[in-house]
Amino acid sequence: MALSMSFSFYGWVVYAFAIATTVVYCATFDELFEPSWAQDHFMYEGETLKLKLDNSSGAGFGSKSKYLFGKTSVEIKLVEGDSAGTVTAFYMSSDGPNHNEFDFEFLGNTTGEPYLVQTNIYVNGVGNREMRHSFWFDPTKDFHSYSLFWNQNQVMFLVDETPLRVFRNKEKEGIPFPKDQSMGVYSSIWNADDWATQGGRVKTDWSHAPFVSTYRGFNIDACECPTSEHVRICSTASVGDGKRYWWASDWLAGPNVHQAHQMAWVRAHHLVYDYCEDSARFPAKPPEC
Repeated sequence: MALSMSFSFYGWVVYAFAIATTVVYCATFDELFEPSWAQDHFMYEGETLKLKLDNSSGAGFGSKSKYLFGKTSVEIKLVEGDSAGTVTAFYMSSDGPNHNEFDFEFLGNTTGEPYLVQTNIYVNGVGNREMRHSFWFDPTKDFHSYSLFWNQNQVMFLVDETPLRVFRNKEKEGIPFPKDQSMGVYSSIWNADDWATQGGRVKTDWSHAPFVSTYRGFNIDACECPTSEHVRICSTASVGDGKRYWWASDWLAGPNVHQAHQMAWVRAHHLVYDYCEDSARFPAKPPEC
């Protein structure tokens, strides 16, 4: 069962080429998500949602359903001003100790210093795949889209449809790939001044609280998995009658030429840290690298 929530780029592909049987419509926050904690730190303003962090609590929300393969996106305007010590996260995760997880973590900084985005991937409970990038824009001045695209072949992290990184399926080389656990979609804002800014050297200045991240444009275009049987169905490429789920199309098996060029540009100009290149931490390069 494919559930599509917006006319995203991939939604238009579905509509135009009929490679999946999806129903496309716009969704509100309440249709897709619900507060997970600290509901008194939620502020609703029309089509936007604000999450605030103060010295009593942060806040977070999660999707009402879980999904296996597809794309999820949200537009976020990050905390303005002195955001040191704060983290706004947007991520997908399954449950349990052997969970899979795809993370965007936006690391606050002191006024005038750039935000960094840290991404990470957990497979069967094992993470330690961090990469950090700077932005080519100020993420506190306007909304920008952050997306996770996931199919049987790759996990792609995108900012304004520009890919930051791709985790490829290398199971043939004995490397695990996240393909059999349905995942929820989550976001939160929280205090992480023990590590988030300059390795924890710069602490949260609570005189600047509340720290507020603002959201809009909640989209999920993915295979919904309300039961374990749906996990089996979503794991197949076919939806019957010779049609395929849009994310299982052969031309989405990896980055296209344009995306490869975009990633090369991002790596050349905005890569700050890559776990694959950290020989002090990993004397033997991780096998997926």
